[in-house]
Amino acid sequence: MRRILKNLFCTLKKDGGMVIIMKNIVLKINYFSKTEKILWILSVLLILGTFLVFDRQNYLKLTASLIGVTALIFIAKGNPIGQFLTIVFSIIYGIISYECKYYGEMITYVGMTMPMAVFALVSWLRHPYQGNRAEVEVNRLKKSEYCFLAVLSAIITAIFYVILKNIGTNNLAPSTVSVTTSFVAVYLTFRRSPNYALGYAANDIVLIILWTLATIEDISYISVLVCFIAFFASDLYGFVNWKKMEVKQNGTEKT
Repeated sequence: MRRILKNLFCTLKKDGGMVIIMKNIVLKINYFSKTEKILWILSVLLILGTFLVFDRQNYLKLTASLIGVTALIFIAKGNPIGQFLTIVFSIIYGIISYECKYYGEMITYVGMTMPMAVFALVSWLRHPYQGNRAEVEVNRLKKSEYCFLAVLSAIITAIFYVILKNIGTNNLAPSTVSVTTSFVAVYLTFRRSPNYALGYAANDIVLIILWTLATIEDISYISVLVCFIAFFASDLYGFVNWKKMEVKQNGTEKT
């Protein structure tokens, strides 16, 4: 074994492979800014701390929360990996919502957010910025499309209100509003608009209210509540970073 490892090291050193590997590691670490690293680490510590103090049993909630905050950091950078993680998060979150009888959340994430994340993943991969698949090309929507989005959101809200009422959804009003904000967010994400983050931030506020109500009845749900508080901070950062990306990309095109 020692001989094999020694030969491998010598080969890497001879071919310059060791240098390449070290450069790749450094590049991956430096891919995230200092702010992004701090935001992610604080979010993870907050989620883990809450889980260890108040839960220690439901690892599904913990897994969903950790995947969620990680997805948002990648999405904030316009990286398609974030959309893939969103697909995984949607499935797990749908299960958690079903257990809590938040059928609106379950339907929204499994029936809308997850499929739209698939479409968004395809869209982002098809529109890389200058061939860089790690950064999507930012899209500026016309006012007419926002009007179309408003009308479509109103129709979907009305339909879901009737459905959620008939299936006995807990906390009907905030659950219905969550459907609206979620649809706006996933649509704008698919269309590669920086305003996607504002849609998700609005959705986070609604979900913070929803899971606060659930936590009052069952303290173990506090890990999910903390998750969406962390989501809110990440989405606000995402909006700021996408606006910077938009300015940078427009500036590059002009030059």
